[in-house]
Amino acid sequence: MSSARGAGLTLLWTELSVLFRRRRTWALLVALAAVPVLIAIAVKVTSHPHAGGPAFIGQISENGLFVTLAGLTVAVPLFLPLTVGVVAGDTIAGEASAGTLRYLLAAPAGRVRLLLVKYAGAAVFSLAATLVVAIAGTLIGFALFPIGPVTLLSGDTVSLGEAMLRVLLIALYVTVSLLGLSAIGLFFSTLTDVPVGAMAATIVLSIASQVVDSLPQLDALHPYLFSHYWLGFADLLRQPISWDSFGSNAVLQVACLVIFGGLAYGRFATKDILS
Repeated sequence: MSSARGAGLTLLWTELSVLFRRRRTWALLVALAAVPVLIAIAVKVTSHPHAGGPAFIGQISENGLFVTLAGLTVAVPLFLPLTVGVVAGDTIAGEASAGTLRYLLAAPAGRVRLLLVKYAGAAVFSLAATLVVAIAGTLIGFALFPIGPVTLLSGDTVSLGEAMLRVLLIALYVTVSLLGLSAIGLFFSTLTDVPVGAMAATIVLSIASQVVDSLPQLDALHPYLFSHYWLGFADLLRQPISWDSFGSNAVLQVACLVIFGGLAYGRFATKDILS
């Protein structure tokens, strides 16, 4: 058992090393970091910082910590799903396309362990991507705007230290939100040997889910859409904190993981490996 666990950890470490050594991975992370930076610069140079826009934009000029919140609000619907879709869609299909999948399965890994490791890699990237947006937003916000106690959505004011802790909670919330999408990307990746196809299918499905979620005529479906609670992290900016959205989001993402993880296993366990 210990040798099997050691082999799994070694495989995971190798996966993460390969993932974070790729230029594509760093290009995606740099693009994500640019989102809050561009927001901060736009607010800094404009003469109308309160002239509409996404949530928290109006408060940026008063407190730089809101750059982080605005950056996450902008990144969650499109930019984070896009980057996670690229990484998750490449998990299995990328190995098949490169001709390394048969080699991986010939090693003492096994298909189940390989799937788990590939999913874990996508999940770690989801965390890294979210933290990049949060850290870049915090740094540029501190550099360009005043910093101090934060007024929450409930009207209460908390210290800067507590506000930073809430930002970390929001980053965790967003990471959890992306776990279901990572499982979807893994499933699509087992269906094809062309990584671009799996990436595109994952990204398109995330957009379609959000479109359906915006249609009041289909409100009966909304609680079952994996993107439904993506922007529910605003509940973490109330006093006291409301954990309802966090819990509902976690349950939904776990259900998505179980369903699409099971589908990925069902497909991959019987797939003929030709490359």
